[in-house]
Amino acid sequence: MIAVAIVTRKLRRGKTYEDFRKAWFHTEGFGTPATLHTMINVDDPRTITVIGFIETSESNLERLLEIDIAQRLDSTLDDIIEPGQIERQFGLMRAQDDFSAPGALDYAAARVAGRPVDQAAFDQRLERVRQALVTASEKRDRLRAARGE
Repeated sequence: MIAVAIVTRKLRRGKTYEDFRKAWFHTEGFGTPATLHTMINVDDPRTITVIGFIETSESNLERLLEIDIAQRLDSTLDDIIEPGQIERQFGLMRAQDDFSAPGALDYAAARVAGRPVDQAAFDQRLERVRQALVTASEKRDRLRAARGE
């Protein structure tokens, strides 16, 4: 499966993208294909969106979430990001489409990694991933509270 994360944050006044990058950058990799793309909003350069694509299995997801929890606890963004200015969206890739070719394109059924996706199985997996994310978020919040943050 390919997990997708879209996280938007707003820089505090006086902070720069480089301030954000130094605090946000992971010091431990996931050990699986994971590409993160960072975008600066053209209408508000203080707004930064990171879009991540992580190829993993359900059985590996908990390990990846533990890495992310540890990274965020070790390197908080609180001094860089405006309080309450974080928007998170998490999901699973449902289709990959390539519109690179010039000219007319024929309709193609949705596929991921060249394979069709069974909608019922996808819906079940989506719910299991949602629950794993809720559990990880609650754990991160408990750990932060225990540290007095």
